[in-house]
Amino acid sequence: MPSKIMFVCLGNICRSPTAEGVFRGLAAQAGLDVIVDSSGTGGWHVGEQPDRRAMAEAASRGYDLSEQRSRQVCQEDFNQFDLILAMDKSNLNNLKSIAPCGSQAELKLFLEYAPNQPLTEVPDPYYEDNFEGVFDLIEEASRGLIKALS
Repeated sequence: MPSKIMFVCLGNICRSPTAEGVFRGLAAQAGLDVIVDSSGTGGWHVGEQPDRRAMAEAASRGYDLSEQRSRQVCQEDFNQFDLILAMDKSNLNNLKSIAPCGSQAELKLFLEYAPNQPLTEVPDPYYEDNFEGVFDLIEEASRGLIKALS
């Protein structure tokens, strides 16, 4: 049975769709059988594509985010996914506060899979325009996650 993993940030237009696309691509290269999705704790961008800057950086690295559309995390996600990875502590706390009682999903910070990384949170590139640095972090954590799942 494949692992089911969801990545979560605030609006689901920068960090979490990037993590979804990067992890999906690297997992496929590694021959890992996984189901991957992403969502946001906020619903401001529901139905929108990822940020154009995220899509451009993704394309420059060989990842395609163009089919993704933003969605908001929902109660069913806590029963459908084995592992829900937040990009930062604020979103992790939001997830913990809305998780239904008895949920089996494991909730963690994504950068826990990048143990050599001094950062514990993936910074939001939306305002700082640091998409290259965020992609570097996400690729590192994705490789760590693949290693943990293999």
